[in-house]
Amino acid sequence: MSKDYYKILGVEKGASQDEIKKAFRKLAHKHHPDKPGGDEAKFKEVNEAYQVVGDETKRKQYDQYGADFQQQGGFGGGAGWEDFMRAARGGGGFQQGGGAQFDFGDIFGDMFGFGGGGRSGGRQRRGNDIQVDIELTFEDAAFGVERDITLQKQNDCDVCSGSGAEPGSEVKSCAECGGRGQVIRVQQTILGAMQTAATCPTCHGAGKKSEKSCKHCGGGGMVRSESAYKVKIPGGIDTGGVIRLTGKGESAGAGGQAGDLYVQVHVRSKSGFERHEFDIYTTATISFAQAALGDKIEIDTLDGKKKLVIPEGTQPGQKFKLKNLGVTKLHRGGRGDQYITITVSVPKKLSKKGKQLVEELKNEL
Repeated sequence: MSKDYYKILGVEKGASQDEIKKAFRKLAHKHHPDKPGGDEAKFKEVNEAYQVVGDETKRKQYDQYGADFQQQGGFGGGAGWEDFMRAARGGGGFQQGGGAQFDFGDIFGDMFGFGGGGRSGGRQRRGNDIQVDIELTFEDAAFGVERDITLQKQNDCDVCSGSGAEPGSEVKSCAECGGRGQVIRVQQTILGAMQTAATCPTCHGAGKKSEKSCKHCGGGGMVRSESAYKVKIPGGIDTGGVIRLTGKGESAGAGGQAGDLYVQVHVRSKSGFERHEFDIYTTATISFAQAALGDKIEIDTLDGKKKLVIPEGTQPGQKFKLKNLGVTKLHRGGRGDQYITITVSVPKKLSKKGKQLVEELKNEL
């Protein structure tokens, strides 16, 4: 049964090419396998649909023949999944024989940091992203804090500054790619010759190559070393929150672009405090006499001890609100509120006099 490529992309059959491209961007961003929570199978299906209806010629054939279009070649005989993923990760576009040129740099460059150059230039390799986990106290998460992070990772060589060239050596245009940063390969497929553009393995997309490689890093442009960063944690963050430090991931070496560092937050619980978004919920226990006659009690808040007025006749379960004593509102400023739920303590045993007083009170109520 023929796949409904329009349904896969979530567009109408009469959608414009711009609408199709926008839909593909959105779904590719959602399902990309290099993204946390990505789904390679769905990403591959979305890619398959886009390669057909995203090309005017193939779209006409698909609209006319449906299942026959697939049987006659369709997507299946075109670019392979490895070629597509290489293009998506910065290896350039690809061209199917007799068909259209597919270049995914404009699509994936913005979303994932892949790519870097245009069709005329080499695309940069990208270093690995890194994720580290940090634990915060309840208060640090509520108000924000600055934390120091130290980790071992691949960094730019400090001798050649990541170029891979021995200091003082002459740098020339790469002989293998002619300074383009890309090498072109042609493969024979069921649809004919397919041309792929891949990052040059000699200069790694830089288009230039030094006569002598750096002795410290062997020409790779990177070494494993320790890095230290100060991370500013914004107030209001909660467990699962992630802070991205662009370019602080692993180095990609000569001609490459560093990955990103992701700091994932875990917040420790605080006894007696419960958080819902930016509001804080606590409880306070008072005696029957305090509930009946009223009183002023001391309660715990994120700002220390505060006084709370208990009016006479306060009922069990009654709530009081203290404004602006909650958690800092993330990226918005201001704070949430603190809600105090009252519980009334009833003594399990009463003295003889106490029982008499309660009996007298019962008669008055």
